[in-house]
Amino acid sequence: MKHSKQTLKGERFFRHDLNLYVNRETEAFSLSQHAHEFIELAYVMEGKGFHYVESEVERISPGQLFVIPIGVSHVFRPASADVAKEPLIIYNCIFTPELIESIIPFVIDKPIITFMEELKEEGLRYYSVSDIDAAMEKLFLSLYQEYSLQQSGSSTYLNSLFLQLIVTMYRFKHNEIKALPSKQDRFMQVLLYIEQNYAMELTLSHLTEKFQWSERHLQRLFKQHTNQSYHNYLQSIRIRKSCEQLRNSQFKISRIAESVGYKDINTFIGLFKRMIGQTPSSYRQQFK
Repeated sequence: MKHSKQTLKGERFFRHDLNLYVNRETEAFSLSQHAHEFIELAYVMEGKGFHYVESEVERISPGQLFVIPIGVSHVFRPASADVAKEPLIIYNCIFTPELIESIIPFVIDKPIITFMEELKEEGLRYYSVSDIDAAMEKLFLSLYQEYSLQQSGSSTYLNSLFLQLIVTMYRFKHNEIKALPSKQDRFMQVLLYIEQNYAMELTLSHLTEKFQWSERHLQRLFKQHTNQSYHNYLQSIRIRKSCEQLRNSQFKISRIAESVGYKDINTFIGLFKRMIGQTPSSYRQQFK
């Protein structure tokens, strides 16, 4: 794809009192490849597709965060032309170098300060980091909700969420660069596998066979690293994924239940109510 030299201006997005903008976008084919005079953090929330960056292209999938520096040309494209059936949903957090400068005085960790300073640089190469345990996903959802439904103190709260996101990005990027202890690295692969295959009949014995760990040892690792049993961890992912569909689709609740791994609708509704505090129907009604 030949990339455009179009540059998006910050004045198109930023309010006069806030150097931050958050949106949820269902990608299509209307926007041309473009650069911008601000920094963009783009999180793949749902669907699959492609990311064109300068003269490169790569496949993308949920749980990837892309850091797009000032001046870098890019665009997202869905995998299918039928975006109604196969949407590619991206959450964007864009911000100015001035936002970083205003927050740095409140940061006391020198590596984080250096990381934030680097984000402001023009000419920095784009990169991506992978989300583990949906840590960044939760922050993007909170950012979007706070930005869309602003209340008193929203600017302060948005800045605090933004700083949490920056620190989380740093941790993931740092862990991808250094050599992790083999046991920790293997367990992260277990978590990633569950995140990608949660709808399957995913038993603990299946994981022990695939990753060559005993059930007892895996249970101990889940308690140590997630503070949950394996069973509860899998349930939490399935319910979180069902919440995404309830917010963003009109699928029947029975279809959603089956798509996240529950064949019995009553089991799903009972579990959803216990974990979320309301029925799936009541939860969906909030987002209409």
